[in-house]
Amino acid sequence: MAIGGHPPMGDRTPQGPLIIIGGAEDKEGNCTVLREFVRLAGGTKARIVVLTAATSMPREAGDDYTRVFERLGVEDVRIIDTEIRDDADKPHFIEDVQQASGIFFTGGDQARIIELIKETTLDKAIRQRHAAGVVVGGTSAGAAMMPDIMIIEGESKASPRVDVVDMGPGMGFLPGIVIDQHFAQRGRLGRLVSALVQQPANLGFGIDEDTAIIVNEDELEVVGSGSVTVVDESGATYNNVEHLLADEHLAVHNVKLHILPHGFRFNLKTRQPTVPQEEKPIPPVVQPV
Repeated sequence: MAIGGHPPMGDRTPQGPLIIIGGAEDKEGNCTVLREFVRLAGGTKARIVVLTAATSMPREAGDDYTRVFERLGVEDVRIIDTEIRDDADKPHFIEDVQQASGIFFTGGDQARIIELIKETTLDKAIRQRHAAGVVVGGTSAGAAMMPDIMIIEGESKASPRVDVVDMGPGMGFLPGIVIDQHFAQRGRLGRLVSALVQQPANLGFGIDEDTAIIVNEDELEVVGSGSVTVVDESGATYNNVEHLLADEHLAVHNVKLHILPHGFRFNLKTRQPTVPQEEKPIPPVVQPV
């Protein structure tokens, strides 16, 4: 793979915000991450649809999120359970999405979201609402599916190798990047780097549990109890991926790394982090000569 050949990320088309959650978000305490989703969906006047396509236990997941969203003051929570692909064409599901002010994907297996929803009538309705300004959120598998090329599965706690990670088409809500979740908890830096050097995206976000990035156009903000690890491979000067066998270790030079806790921001266009105002260092006092 040629170094430096990736196109830079341009401005995102104006649309609703994204809330991309690293999984295992707090549902019993203050619910910081889910509280932000509800706020962006309209607060107590929100109309939220929960899509359970990713999980093999849709009833349990649907009940769980109904309970937490209702506890946060939402009176209208509807579950969209697509057990088979034909369910994604059901008129009452489409109507629920068309009336929603917040659209939320649960965790599970991200490949199921692609199999059951992508390029269906339901998918079209979701994209129309997002383009109209409606917030779209997802946790765990619902986070992994956000890019156009997503991590399907891969080894945790492994050094970067070609065979560490499998990639495939995602939903494309946030193209040109790679998302990994349960990041610090499962030691996934190696597989995120492996994913970045093997496909066109060169900007990756590793999101810890109970932590999210809120994406508004070209800027994102971190919320939650953990951190987000940003890996920027756009300035890399070397990798050896073209010369490796599957089980051999990758070499990558001059990759940028940022660690962003709650309140910190990152600009997708400039690829620069922003320090919260109260955290900015005080410039040194220049003594007169």
